[in-house]
Parts: sequence; structure tokens; C-alpha cells
Amino acid sequence: MRIAVCDDNIQELDRLSKLLNEYREKAKAGFTYITYSDGVALLGDVRKGGYDLLLLDVMIPLVNGMEIAHEVRAFDENIKIAFLTWSTEFAIESYSVEAFAYLLKPASADNLFPVLDRLFRLAQKPEDGLSVKFQNGIANIPFFRLAYVEVINRMLCFHLTDGTSRELVAPLSNYENVLLHRPEFIRVHRAFIVNLWQVQELRSADMLTYTGNVVPVSRRLYAQVRKAYMDQLFAEKGVK
Repeated sequence: MRIAVCDDNIQELDRLSKLLNEYREKAKAGFTYITYSDGVALLGDVRKGGYDLLLLDVMIPLVNGMEIAHEVRAFDENIKIAFLTWSTEFAIESYSVEAFAYLLKPASADNLFPVLDRLFRLAQKPEDGLSVKFQNGIANIPFFRLAYVEVINRMLCFHLTDGTSRELVAPLSNYENVLLHRPEFIRVHRAFIVNLWQVQELRSADMLTYTGNVVPVSRRLYAQVRKAYMDQLFAEKGVK
């Protein structure tokens, strides 16, 4: 899940960034976001694809949020668009671009978190997960709910973002191709594959997940893991 946030007010961008970080930690939700202070730069990146939600301030200089939304709808009918504004003036017009939400500033957990909850519920496609055969049946684990996978002797343990885990007897090779084909998953140790969206901190020999678990990082793979983590972190915190 990728979110773009656009507001020409740096204080508002900082407020939204803190709220998104708070939501991710509270909901254990796997997503990244990029902040923009320039609507033109945002449009250029959105044309390349890959975003699931745009959080747009309506009153942006040069090209305002409503104009951006009309431009986006000309080439993308599926991306969700939510407006952030101090006024209800554009609420009626927001229907013309099929706005996902229309929020009044200042943004808060009370008005933003329900929008994110709804976005993640819609994103939970049955096929967008890992089908795992347990002893008592088959379960589908949504990728964004999977924090990391661990090998313990002959057991395979799927650690979920709500702090619970599911175990079965199977080799990691049964699932690693599916996981490593996705950009958010990376092998950090011969016994661990981790969802980078769930990493709170990378340290010299391990990483801390948002679930509070410590996962070792092998010395051989450390440089590769650090690059992948920094690439994600840099993109997420970049202000354009």
C-alpha cells in the first residue's frame, strides 16, 4: 500500500506524517507514504503509477487539489482520492472526481483513521495473501498482515502484525518464492524473511519490528538489507 500526501504547508505535512506513523503503529498496517509540497511534482509521480491513496490539500498554489484530482481521473479511475481543507466549499465538486473522503482540517486521528481503516478493508482482496496449509485446514494470510516468517527447527512460524503467530511443519522453500517475489519482503537471515513495512528500526545485527520482536540480520546479508530498508525509508520521508 502506497499513499501520497500533498500540502504546501510544512506544518500540516508534519502533522499528517505523525498521524500516519501513529496509525501504522496502532493498526500494525503495512504501508509507505511520500509527502509533497508541490502539486506538479505529485502529478508527475502519480502518472508513473503505484499509489493507492492521494491525500490532497485543496488550496495548493499553481495547481490546486481539485485540479490535480481532475487530472488524475483522466488517466486513473481506480486510485482513491481524499481531500483535506479548511472549508466545505468544494465538497459538492468532490463528487465529480469520486472522492473517497472529504476531511476538514485540522486532520486528526478521529477523522483520518476511519478513512484509512476503510481503505485497508477494501484492499483486503482474498487473492492478495499467502495460502498456507495448516494441519486443521487452509488459511489465507494477507501479505500486509504478515510481519515476518521464522524457521524454528522443522517448524515454520508466521508472525502476524497483531502479535499472534501460526505454525506448521514445512520447509521455508515452500513459501519463499511467493514472498520474495514481492518488493516488501526480504530475506534477512537463513531462517527469517521479513516484511520491510513492519520494520521499526534496523540495528547493527538485528531489526526491531512494530510488533516489538527482534529479528537477527546475518552479517552476509546486512548490506543488502540495509540498502533495501534505507531505500524505503528515504522514499517515505522524502518531501517533494
